[in-house]
Amino acid sequence: MQRVIGLLVVLGTVLGGFAFAGGNIATMWQPAEFVIILGAGIGALIVGNSKYVLTEMLSQLKYQFISGKGSNTAELYHDLLLVIYSLLDLARVKGIKGLDEHVENPETSSIFLAYPKVYEFPQLVTFICDNLRLFSMGKITSHDFDAMLEQEIYTIEEQKLKPSHALANTAEAMPGFGILAAVGGIIITMQHLDGALSEIGYHVAAALVGTFIGIFACYCLIAPLASAMEQYVKKQMAMLECVRAMLVAHAKGHVPIVATDSGRKLINEEIKPTFTTMEEWINNKAA
Repeated sequence: MQRVIGLLVVLGTVLGGFAFAGGNIATMWQPAEFVIILGAGIGALIVGNSKYVLTEMLSQLKYQFISGKGSNTAELYHDLLLVIYSLLDLARVKGIKGLDEHVENPETSSIFLAYPKVYEFPQLVTFICDNLRLFSMGKITSHDFDAMLEQEIYTIEEQKLKPSHALANTAEAMPGFGILAAVGGIIITMQHLDGALSEIGYHVAAALVGTFIGIFACYCLIAPLASAMEQYVKKQMAMLECVRAMLVAHAKGHVPIVATDSGRKLINEEIKPTFTTMEEWINNKAA
């Protein structure tokens, strides 16, 4: 909803200001200019990026307009902290091998199913299970384990940021595509120099609309969406960093509640629970 409101504000202020200055909004409707600029932008995006990047871009764009989907919330971190605590506490009681049934088949695990918010993020579940499975194999120091998790998160982040970077590059090119359309409009204008001044003025205005559309698309639409997508990915990586901190603390031999608190400390301030709150969650879970 926030994205929709933002776009409506942009459209309302830009077009409203134009109309307030005495402009005719109807003159902004130049289908040929839209076809040239948007078509060139989409085509360049397809030419310059892999199928994975394009597919992931559509997925990330979708989440920008679906409220509550794919976003970090206090409820998500509540479930995440309790999932990790439950797994680590089970490992303390039954040994690391006691986690096998949960990490091998998370889709049937009583622990994961008890906290559905975590299960909404397949990559998060995979990250937890794969690395607990890795640690259970033994013969790995906490330092090496930490380095492996750090490298894995770095690689995931690098891949997930490609769509936003590709969209940002396209945004930077949009004013150029606008100029391309404007040049085409001027060429058409030159073919009507023997016409009436009103006709020439119409074609010049149509050409300038191309420049307007390119700049508008860049700074008011595409660049802000690219920035929102990047922030979305950063939030997803924050979840993995939280898990990393808890698993590494466990690898160092800390008790489950201390290991869980290591992850709590990395949660964004606006939704971070206090240690007392987290302790209450754990006590209520055990009750």
